[in-house]
Amino acid sequence: MKNIAFGLLFAMLWSSAAVVTKLGILSVHPLILANVRLIFAGIFILLISYFFQSHRRIQITRKELAQLAFFGLLNSTIYLGSFVLALTFLSPGIGSLATATNPLFITLLSAFLLQRKPQGNEIGSLLLGLSGILIASYSQLKLDPNVWKGLLILIGGIITVSAATVYYVRTEWQLNSFVINGWQVLIGGLFLLPFTAYYSDVSIASFDLRFFFSVAWLIFPVSMGALWLWFYLIDQDPVSASLWMFLCPVFGYIYAYLFSGESIDIFTLIGTLIVIVGLYVGKKQPRVSSN
Repeated sequence: MKNIAFGLLFAMLWSSAAVVTKLGILSVHPLILANVRLIFAGIFILLISYFFQSHRRIQITRKELAQLAFFGLLNSTIYLGSFVLALTFLSPGIGSLATATNPLFITLLSAFLLQRKPQGNEIGSLLLGLSGILIASYSQLKLDPNVWKGLLILIGGIITVSAATVYYVRTEWQLNSFVINGWQVLIGGLFLLPFTAYYSDVSIASFDLRFFFSVAWLIFPVSMGALWLWFYLIDQDPVSASLWMFLCPVFGYIYAYLFSGESIDIFTLIGTLIVIVGLYVGKKQPRVSSN
């Protein structure tokens, strides 16, 4: 029951990131939002670990710094940077739907790293997932061809964060998952700083109530709450953890409809259903012969 409650809460929190990010980038450049979120989330997580989890080690060795830097570059710098930039072209519902395909890429990347031939259901699930995203985006693509840019940027980010998840699972960590999350988020934010400084114009940013609400929500419920739940679920069972991504498109569209006024048409419903079927196919275990 504990894992079910944690999985449900993870899906609810994680899928809220798209609609809140879309709200925040109305006030500031996307990279400013991402950078503030990453750096302050990392600081808060490490402070909580230091003051309230004193029995856990937060100091890192040189080897751990290298591991965390690589993990943070993939998981935070590239992925989150891609995510916020993609949402300048995409609706939050499409953003949530696309990120739900993360487990499909994880499965394929794991197969390549293990040097085994991907199974038919793994390839088929990825094709279903990508097809579902395109179908769900059809109405938006008709209205704005730039949606293609957002989809390509976001899919590139999803591939990167999938690689980060595989790296996390395959690495022998000596640190607590909460501490790992704090360091990788902070380091990822530091890596992102030069790009934010170069591409963003702080002078036209509006640091208003909308911005501070977005940052607070993305830091505490998402970066701290949802990511901790995700790492906990992965530590328990990586395969079962990824199944909670099934619910992310559903919650994502509910949030987008309620808070962003995003319309839900027949293409949205069909595309979402295809993505969910793709997730199911990807996680369906092949039948073993009894001969």
